[in-house]
Amino acid sequence: MIIVVLLVLIALVLIPNIRIVPQATEYVVEFLGKYKTTWTAGIHIKIPVLERVAKRITLKEQVMDSPPQPVITKDNVTMQIDTVVFFRIYDAKLYAYGAVNPISALENLTATTLRNLVGELELDATLTSRDTINGKMTAILDEATDQWGIKVSRVELKNIIPPSEIQNAMEKQMKAERDRRETLLQAEGHKAAAVTRAEGDKQAMILAAEGERDARIARAEGEAKAIYLAKKAEADGLRALKQAGADLAVLELKKYEALIEMANGRAAKIIVPTDAVQATRANVLFSETTGLGDVTQEAPEEAKPKKKDPCCD
Repeated sequence: MIIVVLLVLIALVLIPNIRIVPQATEYVVEFLGKYKTTWTAGIHIKIPVLERVAKRITLKEQVMDSPPQPVITKDNVTMQIDTVVFFRIYDAKLYAYGAVNPISALENLTATTLRNLVGELELDATLTSRDTINGKMTAILDEATDQWGIKVSRVELKNIIPPSEIQNAMEKQMKAERDRRETLLQAEGHKAAAVTRAEGDKQAMILAAEGERDARIARAEGEAKAIYLAKKAEADGLRALKQAGADLAVLELKKYEALIEMANGRAAKIIVPTDAVQATRANVLFSETTGLGDVTQEAPEEAKPKKKDPCCD
């Protein structure tokens, strides 16, 4: 019976002092008010009365969203900037004993660091140097929070809100810049169109000139070929006459026919050499064909009517 009672008492004492630490969590344990150890994930037993869990700390990455802070730039422009800080606790002991309120300390350190960095930049540089500001803030905060057991992994500027008059001026500036770009693009487009049109006209003139040149060459070649064929045909005809045994008179006749063809249908004088005429007249074939040299008989006179003899009537 006594043993049972003892077991019950032991169970009543031990069970409340059994602690199960979850994953990604650490417990800072103190012995008589002094740091003793850090419990990691698993089951642990605490000594009653003498030990206590001083702090429960999560090792997961956390996000601290700071409210908008008024910041003055180098050119005396006041703007509102809010930041987002990503951090995690890597040392539970330093986090528990490094600062009274590490999260509040990190928040204030973020605000002061942001003011210092932006105060060295002008408005335009602040708006266009987000990555530079993020990198510098990450390095400064990470180094400053090492003594608190905090690892700052990333800092981002969430919003940069300049004053309303600055926003209006920026909008007008952007509109003027867009209008300038539009005018420039239109001018470049007109220029490109004019150049293209001029190039097209130039190519058209070149092609027309080349076409006219080719046409003239083709016409000249055609005329030359026609003359060549005509002369060749004439030479072939003369050669055929010679092969057929035509005498000199026939050849002279052919020359005369050529002269007649040249004067066909036109008012022209043809001067025929005397020797050619004499040769053609001497030739019987030419006289029979053309009738040149024939003697034309005079027409007989009409018979006069006989007068009536009055004596015989």
